[in-house]
Amino acid sequence: MPVSPPATPWLRRFHPAEPGAVCLFVLPHAGGNASFFHPFSARLAPRAEVLVVQYPGRQERFHEPCVEDLHELADTIAAELTGWAEEPFALFGHSMGATLAFEVGSRLHAAGARPSALFVSGRRAPSVPAPGSVHLASDEKLIADMKLLGGTDIRMLENAELLAAILPAVRSDYVATETYRYRGAPPLDCPVTAFIGDVDPRVDAPMARAWATHTTEEFALHVFDGGHFFLVPHLDAIVETVATALDSTGDRKLFTRN
Repeated sequence: MPVSPPATPWLRRFHPAEPGAVCLFVLPHAGGNASFFHPFSARLAPRAEVLVVQYPGRQERFHEPCVEDLHELADTIAAELTGWAEEPFALFGHSMGATLAFEVGSRLHAAGARPSALFVSGRRAPSVPAPGSVHLASDEKLIADMKLLGGTDIRMLENAELLAAILPAVRSDYVATETYRYRGAPPLDCPVTAFIGDVDPRVDAPMARAWATHTTEEFALHVFDGGHFFLVPHLDAIVETVATALDSTGDRKLFTRN
């Protein structure tokens, strides 16, 4: 359960953090929700302030309309994070969330709030076109694509009642992702770290390496065994990499190592 939730429906805090902890904003994938990142938050707490974005149209925001334009969504999220971004902060996003993390980071940077690091998972760089038409397909084809990517409990995909509840948000996110077009933005001046799975059908190493063009600072690519949701079995390694990267960008250590 959330601990002292922020006074905004856009952010979920699952675990308390130490005073002065670096803030890490986490942006979920298409069809995802904040709860997916509860284990991620648990591993970083209490030395990092993990705040997970909750998009409209899911969980406690189920009855709110989804946003089908990533630029509009990024505008809104950036405005919501402005107050939190007064302290040192970084951004982490998976799949659709990686693109959003970049767009939100660019907006905050333009407003004078500079992220200390950007972590992008399972997503090609914004400047690499990613056309798609699954959002126009039948429910059956949309579900087949969800099964291909993984990340959704197969029992949910075989339950008609649950499917009826989640498919509108999933399709809306597919619209947002597949119609996204990069508009150009100055490179960020923070390190960018990318994570991908070696058999991900959505992104390969060259697509991920293109993230290097979106920063004037260091870029690192980490390739793991697995598909689009490689981060589930490799969560501990990814958390360690994130913690190490945040250590190198701040004045304090996230973790005390033996």
